[in-house]
Amino acid sequence: MSDERSGRDDGEWSSRSVGEIDPEHPDCAAVVAEVWMLLDGECTPENRDRLKRHLDECPACLRHYGVEERVKRLIAKKCSGEKAPDRLRQRLQIEISRTTIIRNG
Repeated sequence: MSDERSGRDDGEWSSRSVGEIDPEHPDCAAVVAEVWMLLDGECTPENRDRLKRHLDECPACLRHYGVEERVKRLIAKKCSGEKAPDRLRQRLQIEISRTTIIRNG
């Protein structure tokens, strides 16, 4: 099994798997599910504070957050300046609309 980066910025490698959930923090699954909203700045102030408090207290979720943050930065770095072709963007918008209609239907 390969080592994963920890959620810290000190450059140390963690030998624990990112997928491990701390049994002392039962709300880890909900926090992990909302990590992208936090990274994208799409949380309400109350939700953002709740998530950050949890990340401060839970090393397993902090590691997961750190990995997701690095993935987001890598994607932004590698894809910056590139724009999808208009036809592809239109097709994606249609598919997203269809998915939303089906789920809410």
